[in-house]
Amino acid sequence: MNTICMCAAALAVSTLIVANVCAQSNVTIYGVVDAATAYASNQGGKSNTYMRSGNLSASKIGFQGVEDLGGDLKALFLLENGFESDTGAQSSASSLFNRQAYVGLQSTAYGSLTAGRQYTPYYLLVGSLASSNVLTGATGAHPGDIDGLDTTVRISNSVTYSMPAWRGLQASAQYGFGEAADGNVVGSSFSAAVKYSTLPAEFALGYLKLKNGANGAGWSDNASASFGISAINRGYASAESIAFIAASARYTMGKWMVGANASNVQYQAGSHSIFRDTVIFNTAGLISSYQLTPQWFLAAGYSDTFASHANGVSDRARYRQLSFEQTFALSKRTAIYLIEARQLARGQTLGQDGAIVKAVASVGDSQNGTPSSNGGQTVVMVGLKHSF
Repeated sequence: MNTICMCAAALAVSTLIVANVCAQSNVTIYGVVDAATAYASNQGGKSNTYMRSGNLSASKIGFQGVEDLGGDLKALFLLENGFESDTGAQSSASSLFNRQAYVGLQSTAYGSLTAGRQYTPYYLLVGSLASSNVLTGATGAHPGDIDGLDTTVRISNSVTYSMPAWRGLQASAQYGFGEAADGNVVGSSFSAAVKYSTLPAEFALGYLKLKNGANGAGWSDNASASFGISAINRGYASAESIAFIAASARYTMGKWMVGANASNVQYQAGSHSIFRDTVIFNTAGLISSYQLTPQWFLAAGYSDTFASHANGVSDRARYRQLSFEQTFALSKRTAIYLIEARQLARGQTLGQDGAIVKAVASVGDSQNGTPSSNGGQTVVMVGLKHSF
């Protein structure tokens, strides 16, 4: 009996010690597991029914920590890995924490300074009011995430400063180091954005500039930035630089929310680009949502994206997309969802080799690698999401 009592006491003490250490370290483990059965009307000429991970929310696991350094100063870190819930594989085979990995300092009075792999202020402030944040990027992001308002743009080797919130105003700036031996300008990035909230209205404006590395065939793997490449922009991936500017706004009236957004993206040619003229993609979008009941959430969005006349294209590409979402919350952490989208593409664009080709549809950013063979694509997904 004494041995049993001693073992029980040791177990109780060890449990208290572990609990105390965890409390002092203030580390949080969080994540999402999201899987759906998806249907696409046309992927390369054929319809497809398949299982897909991360549709309403990306499947991920993260570790977030804060340490109080005394006074008004805190140390913080975040490590976030994306994975495929249908196979268990990492979303990026070459990166463990492919989504985010940064460390920094934070002060209530002076703001925060973080360094590592991060999202841009452009996305965090402007994208938070755009369509993908309401409708999910899988079917609600603007075609191919052409304007980077979803999570496809991430910046490595970056330093970000965010000012403390002041009377509803937020502002942030970021620089990504190219880390090239011949100068950091090669492969570098810069982003800045502001957001103003005076409920029930919110407004945001942001800028993002990505520079290519020393690679004439396409976008360099050594550049600080990664972004979504699809049939929408594949012919311009050899750009010397890409400039994004976007604005978004929302107005909330009880259970209703309405919003609008607009963006301008310029792919600028360089000496190694396979195209010669700067091409511009302009997008205008509308979004709306309604909290029908505490369990039912409904949302819809429409976007119109069109390219400029350039590089011998006389019939410029145009992409129109209509998206819907219906979500039923089984609890605060678990939901069943149905998302649908239809996209129509018209006109001409450049293919990967620089030749003029017909524009094809590519819904949201879920079909970036599986575009339609023609100007129409419908995508429907029904799935289950659990957060922890």
